[in-house]
Amino acid sequence: MMIKPLSTNVRNFRWFIFLVALLPIVSLLSGCSASSSTADQDLNMAPMSDMPVDVQKAAVSVQEAYQFAVANPDALQNVPCYCGCGAAGHTSNYSCYVKEVKSSGEVVFDQHALGCSICVDIAQDVMKMTRDGKTPKEIRAAIDQTYSQYGPSNMPPAQ
Repeated sequence: MMIKPLSTNVRNFRWFIFLVALLPIVSLLSGCSASSSTADQDLNMAPMSDMPVDVQKAAVSVQEAYQFAVANPDALQNVPCYCGCGAAGHTSNYSCYVKEVKSSGEVVFDQHALGCSICVDIAQDVMKMTRDGKTPKEIRAAIDQTYSQYGPSNMPPAQ
């Protein structure tokens, strides 16, 4: 029987410890990279390159809300906002993101949602419920129930 020198056994043991310690880190990192932004996994989203510079510099949740609004106007036009923006002429949560879409297709953005967490939270909730397969009626009911405590709706009550 041949006995390896002690330094070889120690070196092999160190490699073993290194690999065992590395395994959880690698699996954690691969899990993080596999779960990219929840908003773009299965929703139609406008490209970030189409967003104004202020939106591109905003927090990811704000970016996603703007991208979703542009690509899914009906989804946000069917839900109100409860931040008090009705006084600014907003008629739905969509209005917090888009002022108008010109006949040329050019989107004129509203900067209101850049500084309003209620607007963004509503859009993020609509995105999640859309992903979960909820109907527009179910989404509207959930938004009304959740956000009516924060202020007046900028839309008439749901039918």
